[in-house]
Amino acid sequence: AYANTAGRTDVEGCCWWGRGVIQTSGVCNFGKLNYYLGAGAKKDGRTSKYPELDFCKDPEVICASSEYKELKWIAGEFYWMESVQSYNEGGWDYTTELRKFVDGGMTGTGFIDGVSGIVNRGCHNPPCGTGAVDGGSERAENFKKVLDVFFDGSYPQIAKPPSISPPQGGSSSISLSPQAGSFSIGMSLEPPSD
Repeated sequence: AYANTAGRTDVEGCCWWGRGVIQTSGVCNFGKLNYYLGAGAKKDGRTSKYPELDFCKDPEVICASSEYKELKWIAGEFYWMESVQSYNEGGWDYTTELRKFVDGGMTGTGFIDGVSGIVNRGCHNPPCGTGAVDGGSERAENFKKVLDVFFDGSYPQIAKPPSISPPQGGSSSISLSPQAGSFSIGMSLEPPSD
């Protein structure tokens, strides 16, 4: 068990092993889930999706609820949005790195290694004081399998946005040709009058 040294009550009694699709675990993660989506919100007079559920007192409800079967996914999505997508530390920003990964043709393991580190150890570049990522190479292999299934083994070609320079006179046109179709944008400018 972990001592509550910060005097926070929103995480009181929350010390549990992982549950759900991303393994919600630990004092702060169950406490945040309870604070925003569970009985903690109701206790504070805020609207809550699951006001009758106290994730700190009954963490098993994430996987065992027959009434709320979506909880294992909700808990995982909550963690993903709260801790992974918002991650921006030590020069590694989730959104920037995702764009680089996609623009680079979704190759290499740098992006999945960083995300695995965030999910598994709380940082993009483990060991960060808590040890190496558990199953790092297996995570990268599984991520590639998922991408292969999504894209039937053929990743989409990602085109960088065209650069547009102001035309110098007459007319200009831009043509974009993504795989799904073709677009064109035309501009006509009158030459400046003297």
